[in-house]
Amino acid sequence: MNEIRRNVPVDEQIEILRRGVVDLVTEDDLRRKLATGKPLRVKLGADPTRPDLHLGHAVILRKMRQFQDLGHKVIMLIGDFTAMIGDPSGKSKTRPPLTLEETRANAHSYLEQCRLILRGEPEVLEIRYNGEWLEPMGYADVIRLASKYTVARILERDDFTKRLQAQTPISLHELLYPVTQGYDSVALEADVELGGTDQLFNNLVGRALQRDYGQEAQVVMTLPLLVGLDGTEKMSKSLDNYIGLTDEPHVMFAKLMKVPDALLENYFTLLTDLPKTEIAELLAGHPVAAHRELARAVVPWFYPDADLDGAEERFKSVAKGGIPDNIPAINVTAGLDDSIDADRISMAKLIVLAGLEPSNGAARKLIQNRGLKLNGETYTDPQGQLTRAELAAEGGAVIQKGKDKFARLILES
Repeated sequence: MNEIRRNVPVDEQIEILRRGVVDLVTEDDLRRKLATGKPLRVKLGADPTRPDLHLGHAVILRKMRQFQDLGHKVIMLIGDFTAMIGDPSGKSKTRPPLTLEETRANAHSYLEQCRLILRGEPEVLEIRYNGEWLEPMGYADVIRLASKYTVARILERDDFTKRLQAQTPISLHELLYPVTQGYDSVALEADVELGGTDQLFNNLVGRALQRDYGQEAQVVMTLPLLVGLDGTEKMSKSLDNYIGLTDEPHVMFAKLMKVPDALLENYFTLLTDLPKTEIAELLAGHPVAAHRELARAVVPWFYPDADLDGAEERFKSVAKGGIPDNIPAINVTAGLDDSIDADRISMAKLIVLAGLEPSNGAARKLIQNRGLKLNGETYTDPQGQLTRAELAAEGGAVIQKGKDKFARLILES
């Protein structure tokens, strides 16, 4: 981990922090705050509605890391309380609320993954939960807070306007969400708040509330939403166009090699520290070489000791239809029971034992959709079986799900 750089000239800090930013409200305010020489309090609020993160989340986490490397303190604010309300930003309908227990369980996984990018030193990292100040609030406190912002201003939000025009219901608690999130900035006395472009309105509410509470208004900085591997939608696990922060190194490498050419500059800018001149040179060259450099720049952020040469060789082998050498060997003996025929074993059950699908039904559906290969050949019989002799043979049987999920099935006594 590189050393924290303190007392970096303001112009240099601005250049570093401005990279990839869409909205900066305002640069003059940021410059003035930096000129004081005091470490800034930089807030990122996250409602832990899901326990897993992807490279889309890494964009903003890397910006937090840049602040940390310059000696500023970042505040990872877990919205355990606001997640129970549900942020309506960009939503066409009310989002189902979570329980406090669900949000806190998700938060544990969320924080573990954030630590893959963020520094852990206490002087540059503070972890807080907004339940600390929101849960104890009484009804009178909520009314007073609600009085700080008008309904007309809340309804200026684009998603609320669209829902009103479409006569889609908006619940009262959704109108309170931006004010509740804004109050977090007051409670934390934030100097800067980070967020995706979809959070601009909410973060500006925090800026306004701070002034109303007699605080200096925070700087609002937004980062773009990373487009997923399909090249059309933002990165999302539900759309299966994502690269997970906990994907294995070779999987992450392979996915980065498949980023659409049109998105390369965006990925380089948001996910690497490569200078703009070097990025321009890579983009002017062969796309394959650019993809390779992108993968080699991103993967070490999460796996500093990753075998990048091995990951690249594996990618090339799979791209040519080959089977990598370093795939997991699964001894299926322990998973078999006496009810299975002595000589033949269901392929669906073998897929489940290999961890490629959660159930026999899902395994059969995978086969029906031509998503499984056996020893490099597409396997098409959902009711098919393998003999024990095939599994016990030298090298076992290799099954493959999709592009790069392999398992070598062996049978040992």
